[in-house]
Amino acid sequence: MQVRLDGASLTIPDLAAIASGAAGITLDPLALMLVEERHAILGEARARGAVYGANTGVGANRHEQADPEEHALRLLRSHCAGVGPEEDDVTARATMAVRLNQILAGGSGISRSVAEALATALSDGAVPTIHRWGGIGTADLSPLAELALTLAGVRPWRHGTGPDVVISPTDALPMISSSALTVATSALALDRVHRHLRASTVVAALSFLALRGNAEAYDPASHAGRAHPHQIAVAATLYAMVSDSGPSPRIQDPFGLRVVPQVTAPALQAAETLTAIVTAEINAAAENPLVTADGVRHHGQFHTATLAAGLDAVRSALLPVLSLSAARLGLLMRPDMTGLRAFLAAGPPGSSGLMITEYVVQDLLAELRTAVQPTVSGTLSISLGMEEHASFATQGARSLRVMTEFAPTMIAAELLAAVRALRLAPDRLTGGVAREAFRLADRTLEEDLSDRPLDTDLRIAAGLLPSLAGLL
Repeated sequence: MQVRLDGASLTIPDLAAIASGAAGITLDPLALMLVEERHAILGEARARGAVYGANTGVGANRHEQADPEEHALRLLRSHCAGVGPEEDDVTARATMAVRLNQILAGGSGISRSVAEALATALSDGAVPTIHRWGGIGTADLSPLAELALTLAGVRPWRHGTGPDVVISPTDALPMISSSALTVATSALALDRVHRHLRASTVVAALSFLALRGNAEAYDPASHAGRAHPHQIAVAATLYAMVSDSGPSPRIQDPFGLRVVPQVTAPALQAAETLTAIVTAEINAAAENPLVTADGVRHHGQFHTATLAAGLDAVRSALLPVLSLSAARLGLLMRPDMTGLRAFLAAGPPGSSGLMITEYVVQDLLAELRTAVQPTVSGTLSISLGMEEHASFATQGARSLRVMTEFAPTMIAAELLAAVRALRLAPDRLTGGVAREAFRLADRTLEEDLSDRPLDTDLRIAAGLLPSLAGLL
């Protein structure tokens, strides 16, 4: 599979495929011609007068004239803090791909040789060392300085090798004037959010069957009068999976079963909105200064307020989906709800069954409550007061990544319990997608229901979630 980079049409799934190594890249020739044209325009503007970062200092040093012979590497070295955890290979490759595609959008003024060197390194599987800290949602200056110095041969590649390229004075600031790491982190996390939401819906249906829920809660007639985006679709999906389950012993279920459409819908809506935002960022020409067909413009397009707000919205909408999964796990532990033994135990009296999974899930939920705090409420004043506001989208992206790393274990705990309950009461299972999901889990998960360590079971169950997501 080859993904064509043209600065305008890169999608999140294609970016994820490039980052994982599942897809290679080709460069659009017209986009490369645009890069050449804009580089020439930036060079002409620099020759005529002051251009921020090309022949001046940056930040509060914007009025200082810079030595054209030494400015490029000095600027990159001075912005390369290189601290914090190292980003994994997939995130580093996604950052390279985002930055390359943004360059092909034509606003940076970077030379074609730098763009092609970055493309060669990405195609050859070279991975730079990129440290996490240094971004505040107004450009990932420090991490991208590391990438630029690696392309220049000043820093070694972590894996593989890439071509050494000369970084000119008109390449240095344009190369780092991007939030490529923040955008890449957001995109990869969002790609997982979509899968988690689909998987959680399938698992919720299995829990519903195991708990003998009342399908009236998902009946289309119950949702037609309140047509929030996605709610009707979620309810219809669930109704198709559980409507043949027969009569319920309850006239009305606990919230964990009854409000799945209402809680999942806003998460889907927020994820849909963020998908549009991140896709725009992936294909953005937002460097400062911005090189256009008729000159160079200085601006504030690097401020990622829209991205930060979208990230905050997804995190705040995703947490209730996970807490509702925890609620269903609690219902599956209760004999008055399942008609089975407490904690779905299957051993001698006093067996604990799946009791400990609730502790694991509640621990993760407690951790995630801090991750949903809005980052847009932060304030700062840096660079001698010249920069007195930031979006902190970077921190929002990292927090969403944490949520997507914890979510599989939480959903897996519910899946483990639902499958165990349906094994103990197989007559409750319906056909269609629900039966297919159960069969997939049943043939993969350990058959032994006796008390034993559950860590492997949780890992295996978490590994099943992408396949379950693919059923919808």
